[in-house]
Amino acid sequence: MKFLDRQKRVAMMFEEDERGRIRQRYDGVDVKTLNPLVAAYVGDAYFHLFVRGRLLSYEQSKVQALNQCSAQIVSAVWQAQAYRAIKSVLNAEEQSVFRRGRNAPSHAPRVASVQEYHISTGFEALLGTLYLTGKFDRLQDVAEAAFQAIVRQMMTDRQRPK
Repeated sequence: MKFLDRQKRVAMMFEEDERGRIRQRYDGVDVKTLNPLVAAYVGDAYFHLFVRGRLLSYEQSKVQALNQCSAQIVSAVWQAQAYRAIKSVLNAEEQSVFRRGRNAPSHAPRVASVQEYHISTGFEALLGTLYLTGKFDRLQDVAEAAFQAIVRQMMTDRQRPK
């Protein structure tokens, strides 16, 4: 980011209060009115951290292998497959959150198809909403089910003859 762009962003987001502390603009997050892409932003970060933590159950010394595997698992392609595998266990409210995220206007994908990208955005919006509403047990369950679905499919793909 260019220096002037960064200066503008800092001026837009942060200001000091009368005591010299950085003033918060909001007292909380109203998740129902939040842009679904913002929820997806949080969900993406959560799923990255979740996957990295889960991978430590399988590998603890090869950082490059951990990084490559986590990058693949959190890709739009695999998240879309995970969503398809777990959608039957989502309740009506969670399906609604997913749809809002999936249908939010966003930029074109780099590696995934447009459909996979939108599905993964909906999945991330669901995770972000669960996180921001404090539904941590449900968040854990959904993330674990997605992780298991992805790894199972990766193992199946590995065993197929080419």
